[in-house]
Amino acid sequence: MILTLDSGQKIDTSKGIDISIPLRAGRHNVNAWYVDPVKIEPVRTEHFVGSVAEGGTVNFRNIHFNPHGNGTHTECVGHISKNVESINQHLKEFHFFAELITVEPITIGEDQVIDLKQIKDKTSNFNAAAIVIRTLPNETKKKDFQYSNTNPPYLEKGVMAYLNSIGVDHFLIDLPSVDKEFDDGALQEHHAFWNYPSQEVHFHKTITEMVYIEDEVPDGRYFMNLQIASFENDAAPSKPVLYEILEA
Repeated sequence: MILTLDSGQKIDTSKGIDISIPLRAGRHNVNAWYVDPVKIEPVRTEHFVGSVAEGGTVNFRNIHFNPHGNGTHTECVGHISKNVESINQHLKEFHFFAELITVEPITIGEDQVIDLKQIKDKTSNFNAAAIVIRTLPNETKKKDFQYSNTNPPYLEKGVMAYLNSIGVDHFLIDLPSVDKEFDDGALQEHHAFWNYPSQEVHFHKTITEMVYIEDEVPDGRYFMNLQIASFENDAAPSKPVLYEILEA
């Protein structure tokens, strides 16, 4: 279906670019933060098995996972707040313009860092509610990489404050976190983005981690649909979909 936006521009809803990583059972799934692999198993009782292949009448499976550690997820300020805050309550708008940029982290000591200058250089004409960051190298192993204890790249201090200043409400990246894996619990860029703790917490803002954007998707402006599972939790599995914007 061709959908016309208020701007007069159009999108083809049949040509969405799904940048989520599907959850799969077992170790062939992206994983971080030392959590167990995803488990998808038939329910088994004395009189029932939830597997047609095993003689059951229906497939009826339990799924065990952690939204932060297993796959693409979207989180709200509840990830770092003392109060319980739900992504399902705070994400109320699901469609917005997004800018996709590609950056290559720089080496600082033993770390790989996305620095403020890189982000500023790529956002000089930024005009969107969401930013999507693809990092280089963009290897397909991101889809099942085991990030725990690997010191993945992270954002330099000041990046999130800058993104707040240019109007970013939704931040998406192909890494497991915006902060360093071992930072003594500071999570400085999480705190900066959500302005927490303060009297003006950014409850409506979201961070989405562990997406994957194929190389053939060019940098630029897109229309985005950010879909989440309706969990009353600080984070939920999510499915961000980009749409190429057609000229009016």
